[in-house]
Amino acid sequence: MEKITIMIADDHKLIRETWTYILNRDDRFEVIAECANSEEAVEKAKSLEPQIILMDINMLPYTGLEATQKIRQSSPASRIIGISMHSQPAYAKKMLQSGARGYVTKNSSKDEMITAIIEVMKGNRYLCDEIKNIISDQMINPSEEGPNINMLTDRELQIINCVKEGLSSKEIGEKLSISLKTVEVHRHNVLKKLKLKNVASLVNFINSSGSYI
Repeated sequence: MEKITIMIADDHKLIRETWTYILNRDDRFEVIAECANSEEAVEKAKSLEPQIILMDINMLPYTGLEATQKIRQSSPASRIIGISMHSQPAYAKKMLQSGARGYVTKNSSKDEMITAIIEVMKGNRYLCDEIKNIISDQMINPSEEGPNINMLTDRELQIINCVKEGLSSKEIGEKLSISLKTVEVHRHNVLKKLKLKNVASLVNFINSSGSYI
């Protein structure tokens, strides 16, 4: 039986090594590459054409969303599963819209990850149970209309994550390789789109909803 070839893209070395160890112990899989950043992921996907790519959505120099779009163009046969530590359904939606075939949170079990790989290889889409349960709860108990993160761009989502980390505008600019003025423009646009008054209200929104990459 031919093994399913897998590439793991995550900026945390321990996560890459752990999943490589777990998957390579299963006779059905072979991890053929690990990538520490999104640029490397796009390059290796193009040259190696893995059947499955496990893609962390919080990547640099560009997000996993952008990397997914690029890989879909350069290696269309590769099937991508988005991986995130956050369980906000809006991000799962964005990842699927970018071309991913599945979405699994880092709270998911080993068995669920394996199920995701198998289902995606069959040509199906896969959402982990955590995301599906949250969607079900939202349908049963809809809350009042509030900030809509679906309106944010990939760069604005990166800005939100940096704000959550407590970074200053200068530090955000250095991390994302953009000017201080550009950071301030993005922060202003984020507040405007989310209908929030200031950074304090943004941080409160992030902490209460988990809405960040």
